[in-house]
Amino acid sequence: MDSLTQITLGACVAAACVRPGQRREAALLGAALGTLPDLDVLLDYGGPVANFTMHRGFSHSLLVLAPIGVLLWLALRSFWPPVRETPRRWFAAILLALLTHPLLDAHTAYGTQLFWPSAATPLSWATIFIIDPLYTLPLLAGMIAVLIRPVSQAAGRWLMAGLMWSMLYLGWSWFAQSMVAANARQSLHAQGVAEVRLFVTPAPLTTLLWRVVARTDQGYYEGLDSVVTNDGPIEFSFYPSEDQILAAALPRVPAAQRLQWFAGGFVGASVQDDTLMVSDLRMGHHPDYVFRHAVARRGNPHWEAIEPERLPGAMRIGQLKWIWQRIWNESSVR
Repeated sequence: MDSLTQITLGACVAAACVRPGQRREAALLGAALGTLPDLDVLLDYGGPVANFTMHRGFSHSLLVLAPIGVLLWLALRSFWPPVRETPRRWFAAILLALLTHPLLDAHTAYGTQLFWPSAATPLSWATIFIIDPLYTLPLLAGMIAVLIRPVSQAAGRWLMAGLMWSMLYLGWSWFAQSMVAANARQSLHAQGVAEVRLFVTPAPLTTLLWRVVARTDQGYYEGLDSVVTNDGPIEFSFYPSEDQILAAALPRVPAAQRLQWFAGGFVGASVQDDTLMVSDLRMGHHPDYVFRHAVARRGNPHWEAIEPERLPGAMRIGQLKWIWQRIWNESSVR
C-alpha cells in the first residue's frame, strides 16, 4: 500500500494497544514502524528487474520483522518509562505496527515475500488497490484524533471506528473478489474456455470494479466486472503471448526466470525488433502494463540475455474518469 496508508495503520494499531494516556506516543512510534519496511526502496539491487522483484523482500518478511520487533521492545523496555509501565501492551503495539504492514501489502497485486528467505512465490491476494481512499481515510481520521486529543473518549471512538472499518473493508474486498472470480469462471466456461488460471484484482482506487486475467497456454484473456451493475457474463478479450519463445529463452535469461517467478506465471511475452519483452499482467491493462522489461535479444540460434531495461508504461488521459463511469455503466467506452 502507499506510505500514508501504512503510516496511519501503524499509528492506529499501536495506539489501540496501549492506555489512553500513552496513545500519542504509541501512535508516533507506530507511524514510524508502519513505514519502516518500505525503506528498502532506497536500496539498489543492481538493475531494474532486481529492484522490482526484491522490493517487499527481506524487509517485509514476517521472519525478519518479528525478531526485530522483539529486540526493539526489549531495548525500549530498558530505558523508556511508558514501555516499562505496561510492557505487554507495548509488546503488542510494536509487533502489530510492524507486522500489519506486510500483511496489508500482501492484499495488493504487487505481491509480498512474507516468508523470505523462502523461495516461494510472493503472496499476492490482490483484494485491494495500492491506493484506496475508502480504506485509508477512516484510519487517517483515527490517527489525527489520537494525536490531537489522545485521552479523550471521542479520540478512542474515532480510533476504534477507523480500525473496525479497515477490517470490514478488507473483508468486503475478499467477498467482492470471490463473487467476481465465480462470475469469471462461469463466463469463460460459457465461452468454451477451460483450464485457466485466474488473477482477479480491483481497478484503481476502488473495490467496485474488478479486472480479471485468465491465463492459458496460448495467451491470456482480460475482462472487467462491476459488482454494482448487473452486467451479466464478463466480456473477455483474448491477447496472444509468445510463450514458446519465452520458454525457449528462460534457461539462458535469468531476468525472465525472475519475472516469471515473481508474478507467479502471470506474465505476457512479446517480441519487437528481435527483442523479447516480458510484461507483468497483474498490474495495468492491455497494452498499458505498469511493469514491462526488455530481457533478451534474438541470437543465432539462441536467445541471448541482455542488460534488463524497464520500458515506459503509458497512462491514458481520462482513465480514472472512465473507471468511475464503467462501475455504473457496462457500455462505457475505454
